[in-house]
Amino acid sequence: MNTAENQNAVFPKGDKAPADYFTGTAWIKMLVPNDSTFNTQIGNVVFEPGCRNNWHKHPGGQILICINGTGYYQEKGKPIQLLHKGDVVKIEPDVIHWHGASPDNEFTHIAVNPNTQKGVVEWMDRVTDEEYNSFK
Repeated sequence: MNTAENQNAVFPKGDKAPADYFTGTAWIKMLVPNDSTFNTQIGNVVFEPGCRNNWHKHPGGQILICINGTGYYQEKGKPIQLLHKGDVVKIEPDVIHWHGASPDNEFTHIAVNPNTQKGVVEWMDRVTDEEYNSFK
C-alpha cells in the first residue's frame, strides 16, 4: 500500500493472512476478537490484486461490508458477483463461497462473523484459476 492509500485506509493492514487459506497475498486486522459475550468476530481484510480465499462456509453466516476497491464474491453453483465500495453481502449459514480481489484491483472488506458459538469457518479447496477467471 503506498503512502496515499495508507492515509486513506480506515484500519491498518494487520498481519499476512495464512497461505493455507488464500491464493495470493491478503492482510487481516482483527477488530473484534471472538468471545462468548458477543459471539461475533469482526476483521478488516485487504486483498492484493488477484488474491482470493479458498472455498469455505460459516456455520453462523457472514456479512461482508465492502469499503475499498473492486472484488469478487461467488457462491457454489452461481456466477461470480462483482463487488464495489459500499456493497454489503449477507451470506446465509453454511453457504459455500469465496471472495477476494478482482485481477487488477486491491479490495478491502469488513468481515462480520456472527453466531460464532456455532463455529467460525470451515475451510475447503482452493479456488482454481479457471473458477476465478470465469467472471463475465
